[in-house]
Amino acid sequence: MFEQWWSNFQPDQYPWLGDVFIVVIIMLTTNLFVSRLMASLAVKFTKTRNLWDDALLEAARKPALLMIWAVGASHVLEIIVRSTNAEIFTALEPLRAVAVVLILGWFLVSLVRQVELRLLSDDYSAKDEPIDRTTVMALGKLVRSAVIIVSALMVLQNLGYSISGVLAFGGIGGIAVGFAAKDMLANFFGGLMVYLDRPFSVGDWIRSPDKDIEGTVENIGWRQTRIRTFDQRPLYVPNATFMQISVENPSRMLNRRIYETIGVRYQDAACLPEIIDRVRAMLENHADIDLAKTLIVNFNKYNASSLDFFIYTFTKTTNWVEYHRIKQNVLLQVLDIIHELGGDVAFPTSTIKLDPITIENAQGRAEQNHE
Repeated sequence: MFEQWWSNFQPDQYPWLGDVFIVVIIMLTTNLFVSRLMASLAVKFTKTRNLWDDALLEAARKPALLMIWAVGASHVLEIIVRSTNAEIFTALEPLRAVAVVLILGWFLVSLVRQVELRLLSDDYSAKDEPIDRTTVMALGKLVRSAVIIVSALMVLQNLGYSISGVLAFGGIGGIAVGFAAKDMLANFFGGLMVYLDRPFSVGDWIRSPDKDIEGTVENIGWRQTRIRTFDQRPLYVPNATFMQISVENPSRMLNRRIYETIGVRYQDAACLPEIIDRVRAMLENHADIDLAKTLIVNFNKYNASSLDFFIYTFTKTTNWVEYHRIKQNVLLQVLDIIHELGGDVAFPTSTIKLDPITIENAQGRAEQNHE
């Protein structure tokens, strides 16, 4: 069948065939050149730590090749259009514009995504200034959303739709959607307030005195925030909740506090002043205590079975495990000081005073019973 077609083939019937062949050769050559150029640039960029060139190259690799074929294919169709009056080719111009818009939108979305991934990776941020993960993620989502919306509007415009009409319809429809999805919008604006006010960021330990919420923030989305509780369960909190509750962020504390009350026996009252003085001196010379903060060691209360004094001071570290190691060391040293001065820590006791006559009567009855 092919041999029969080839025998009847007449080049004069297809005057555009030579031009198409040339365009295809140019497309293949350009594709090969761009592929090798990007491979060469990738090798050179690996020797540097520039975030932008790596992100740009990775984002442009596939869209650039697709753009070559899209532009080439449009030229091929233009050549064919000049030789035929087929109605199918009347849509060539808008389709080419739509293809260019979609490819450019794909490139921009990919570029934003690559920059975001690199800003959040340890390879690019380890030697630089600390990056706020929450801000990076928020800006990435905003820019990607803007690119997608603008690309969609440009596609509609190239397809012949009126953008003003679409925007007007969107404004009217937005009112109805707003009433129907008020909870979703509340969560959206709640997430926006979190991004703007930044009461917490990804990786922070937060808790709320109003709700049973405590854990480490893993992700802040537009609708909800994912928190990993200390028993490793995921907790999903709608963002609107954060507009109605108080949130405590212990991750941003400057110090951790040691606030303990210690009671000694009433019989050790004579050595209590020296105990207090030596405990204060111990804290003032402790390497892990922050002397720039309040430091108090004072007798505080006559308790039922003890003389109480309290320790109020702050550690330099905010690390939970390290804090408890320091607190343990301080309390053990306090116990050693009390023992060195001949005292001891009090425990609940009761003292019963008996009248001497009552004691003699009790002894007499005991002797009679014995006889």
